[in-house]
Amino acid sequence: MALAKLGVVVLDCSDPRALAGFYARVLGGSVEEDPGDGSWVDLKVPGGQALAFQQASGFVPPRWPAPDGSQQFHLDLVVEDLDAAEKEVLTLGAKPLDTEDRSRTWRVYADPAGHPFCLCAC
Repeated sequence: MALAKLGVVVLDCSDPRALAGFYARVLGGSVEEDPGDGSWVDLKVPGGQALAFQQASGFVPPRWPAPDGSQQFHLDLVVEDLDAAEKEVLTLGAKPLDTEDRSRTWRVYADPAGHPFCLCAC
């Protein structure tokens, strides 16, 4: 029996609304800002796990790859067509991190705040 249930995955960033908007364009769903100071934004994804974005003062994006540090976590996003999905995420502001090997079924990008994520045709 499980002790707990996963509520939400939270990404630290400097601009929660902007990063939630990026992922809303990638995953679909609705952006819901917490009333108050705008330091917390939820992305409700239809039929999927919600993501949350939290403002972190002094946010420093993870480095990938970083032999002297950790990427801390990353999201694997399943897509039908890697080339088409890559074109779209780059248009939305993602940056390629490890995309040269076109024979693989996955490619690594950074979101606009610098968090690594993979597009996977798995």
